[in-house]
Amino acid sequence: MQQPIEKVQGQDHTGRHQWQQRERPTRLERRVEFETYGATRDFLDRLGVFSEQQQRFPDISFGRTYVNLTLRPADESEGAQLQEDDHAFAAGVDGLLD
Repeated sequence: MQQPIEKVQGQDHTGRHQWQQRERPTRLERRVEFETYGATRDFLDRLGVFSEQQQRFPDISFGRTYVNLTLRPADESEGAQLQEDDHAFAAGVDGLLD
């Protein structure tokens, strides 16, 4: 499995990419960069399977060697906030990178 390449912004001390919480609208965002298109494609395939299993579908944009993810609250009602389930899904996506 291809590991993501290093990215300075948005990493913790271990070098892992981190989700950024944003407001207006409330969401989690993350960018993951890869060394090759094949590695990007492999991650997208794993993400697709995981999303189908969880029945949870983040917004995705991608290029040759990167993927941008946006995860909105599972509760789609007005003023909904991120919940434990939302963070658990984000952690599951992180696990696809290991």
